[in-house]
Amino acid sequence: MKKFIKLFIVFICYIQFCNSQSSKIFDLVEHHYADNKGVKIHYVSLGKGPVVLFVHGFPDFWYTWHEQMLPLSKNYKTVAVDLRGYNLSDSPKGVENYFFNELIGDIEAVIKSLGEQPVHLVGHDWGAAISWRLAIEYPELIKKLVILNVPHPKAGNNKPIIQDEERQPSYADTFVSDEFRTQLTEQWLSGWVKDSDAKSIYIEAFKRSDKDVMINYYKANYPTLENLKKESFIKRNYDLPNLKMPVLIVHGKNDKYLPISGHNNTWDFTDNELTIEILPNAGHFVQQDESEKLTKLISEFLERK
Repeated sequence: MKKFIKLFIVFICYIQFCNSQSSKIFDLVEHHYADNKGVKIHYVSLGKGPVVLFVHGFPDFWYTWHEQMLPLSKNYKTVAVDLRGYNLSDSPKGVENYFFNELIGDIEAVIKSLGEQPVHLVGHDWGAAISWRLAIEYPELIKKLVILNVPHPKAGNNKPIIQDEERQPSYADTFVSDEFRTQLTEQWLSGWVKDSDAKSIYIEAFKRSDKDVMINYYKANYPTLENLKKESFIKRNYDLPNLKMPVLIVHGKNDKYLPISGHNNTWDFTDNELTIEILPNAGHFVQQDESEKLTKLISEFLERK
């Protein structure tokens, strides 16, 4: 019985330590702003050394990377961005302000404001989609690329020409509907967050965010049925050059939105080392579902010569 009590006390102390480490990052990070044609992009930094730049997705903000930033900051300058529309970054109105060229420009502005390049780039969800595009279009800015879950724009089942009869609605078609917009409360947006303490942090961040902007990412860039009617949208992936830097893809096997098969043929679009890791116990939010494993994979990948 005494042994059980000791183990229980150790467990409680460990949980308290983890919680203190999670909230500790707010006292450690430095806050900065980059400017992209008048749009201010908020980001935080921690540590010194080569830059590891983290880019979040939907619905999220820079804090999602805290379990990677803390350990990696021992050897790197870890930087995490708030995408436009999220938390402390600006939220310009209009779908046209959320096309990939604008989103890429935000991350490019952050890299330039850091005054150090190339950087190691890590992206998840929309942050991954932006990271793919940035690495393809501006390879001189990226030393190594880490992608969570999201396929390369030309990989998987993506076809250069999609026939009308092959066009099927996706979850994104629901996202861009007026009905969906009405349920975008802070509580719904933070519904995926498992930790109760972290959930309150997310709710506050989403109060500072713009829900219409979140949907604009899908309206501007996702292959919804409406976008697939546009020839310019269908042809946007035609002439993308191959990637030049080493790439690590980490995919949560239990992702409900993005199947593993989406990464098929990625090797045809990379001219350097490509590593694909599948984590069987992770879902869409790999950085939190398997935080220690992901941190280890990133660290090993960055240290690899």
